[in-house]
Amino acid sequence: MKKTLIDLFEDSTKQYPTNTFLLEKTKDTFVPTTYAQVKEQVYSLGAGLVALGVQKGDNMALLSEGRNAWIIGELAMFYAGATNVPLSIKLEEANDLLFRLLHAEVRFIMVSANQLKKIRHIIDQLPGVEKVIVFDDLPSYEEKEISQSEIIRMGEAWLQEHSQEEFLSIGQSLQNDDYATITYTSGTTADPKGVILTHRNYTANVEQALSCVDIDSSWRTLVILPLDHCFAHVVGFYIFMHKGASVATVQVGKTGLETLKNIPVNIKEVKPYLILSVPALAKNFKKNIEQGIRSKGAWVTQLFHWGLKIGYTYYGDSGEERGRGWRFLLKPLVCLLDKVIFSKVRESFGGDLRFFVGGGALLDKDLQKFYYTIGLPMYQGYGLSEATPVISTNGPHRYQFGSSGILVQPLDLKICDNDGKELPEGEKGEIVIRGENVMAGYWKNPVSTAETVKDGWLYTGDMGYMHNGLLYVLGRFKSLLIGSDGEKYSPEGIEEALVEHASTIDQIVLYNNQSPYTVALIVPNKEALKKHLSFQHLTLDTQEGKEAAILDIQKQIDRFRKGGDLASLFPDRWLPTTFAVLPEPFTEQNGLVNSSLKIVRGKVEKLYMDRLEYLYTPEGKNPVNEKNKQSL
Repeated sequence: MKKTLIDLFEDSTKQYPTNTFLLEKTKDTFVPTTYAQVKEQVYSLGAGLVALGVQKGDNMALLSEGRNAWIIGELAMFYAGATNVPLSIKLEEANDLLFRLLHAEVRFIMVSANQLKKIRHIIDQLPGVEKVIVFDDLPSYEEKEISQSEIIRMGEAWLQEHSQEEFLSIGQSLQNDDYATITYTSGTTADPKGVILTHRNYTANVEQALSCVDIDSSWRTLVILPLDHCFAHVVGFYIFMHKGASVATVQVGKTGLETLKNIPVNIKEVKPYLILSVPALAKNFKKNIEQGIRSKGAWVTQLFHWGLKIGYTYYGDSGEERGRGWRFLLKPLVCLLDKVIFSKVRESFGGDLRFFVGGGALLDKDLQKFYYTIGLPMYQGYGLSEATPVISTNGPHRYQFGSSGILVQPLDLKICDNDGKELPEGEKGEIVIRGENVMAGYWKNPVSTAETVKDGWLYTGDMGYMHNGLLYVLGRFKSLLIGSDGEKYSPEGIEEALVEHASTIDQIVLYNNQSPYTVALIVPNKEALKKHLSFQHLTLDTQEGKEAAILDIQKQIDRFRKGGDLASLFPDRWLPTTFAVLPEPFTEQNGLVNSSLKIVRGKVEKLYMDRLEYLYTPEGKNPVNEKNKQSL
């Protein structure tokens, strides 16, 4: 059966014409736009694109903050028969943007005024680009540039000269296998690859995701992740559209930082039922909650931590043991503490928030427990762009801390060894899936496509196992560390635990390539180090202070070793024997973190290979070495 994104949108506008679809705040308040009004705007803009010369099969790019124009712009592209190449606004580097625009053979670009300077900077190197459509009205435009309002005027004129049927026939001619988007992966390993997602990939994943989460037309979300993010695209936008629900976007500030500061304010204004999150955001929210509690004084802080302790006991280690056995005795106390303290915390999230859904990297189990206890469950999900992206998720019906939840339906999944042989339940291997959400391939990259999709099965490159109907994701299958004895292990869980429990470690990358022991590259939290040193009346300006700081980091790692309070979490042989303290953090600016805020392991290893090799020398094996002191 034909089911494109246009079919999905047309069905929703027929079913829910007066429902609010989009909510946007440009001045003082969020202004609603109904499904019928959005349809009108999409038709005008889509017809304008046709008048401009956009043809079926053309590739267009979209570079903008999340806002109404982004969503309307993408839908208009589809009505003109075009494919969207959504671009991250975090792509500061001209060569990153340039690579994508050239590689995708983009003919037209839609861009916000805030992002226009990036396009102007490289337009001379883009001979294939015919027009740059600017969302905002500006005093003047450069060559090739045109305002969106002008395109809309062209569209209205075109619709007067031609019938609406003629316009709609373009979008209606799209089939399930026609391309909807080419999404460039930010890649934690190699160059970005253009993931081709078809119209049916999207509509299938909308249906699959709704097998795990129930939402209806009364729901609201505030999309705080970038809309070019595949997860935000499907779960934050298309699922809500399909159900006739409302989608709000964060008020765009003059700078990225200003936009970030608008998030907590907008959450209170929109009162969302569901928010999508990634681990970096989850940690920020937790930090803000704890700061807010501390500002209320010692007694409230004590009560909050006591409440957490009681809650952790009541919900148990997995969440599924909630109130079972003797724990039911705690229920009255849990309810009282929830009313007195946790309900106040929830008000800062608008008061109507039912749950978060977490995507991206693995969400630390302790973070999941924290959010569950305060009454804002953060359900861990799992997916990747190549799967449009949702593969599994925890949800109100079934959840287990530490798992990535139940599989979306319908979907086939198997766990395979290095040779692609299927493993029995409970054994660890590569996660391999098959379903209508599997991408059409990588744009102009048949070699990578053939390596990744075989006989309809998508080889995710992630390691995991199935147990009791739940998927457990353990990290990258390809980024496994290998000990000198050939034993393979995934570094991600260890790295997450070290950052979570060691206040003096901000970022960490473990390394072992068949070496006698594991080592680490560490970005220290200098503020925490200074605080620790102040208790010893030391500073980072002296040799003695630097040595004490390095020993402090060592002490935090030793908590995971035999005899330490966290000793049972990982085998000693997987923990770093020594480490290199690095002079600067891994950031998007230096290319060591991708747009999903994941560390690009390959680039980090390449950049710091000399430091890694030094750690296997007698001098480097002692963490209190000259290079570490210099880095501090």
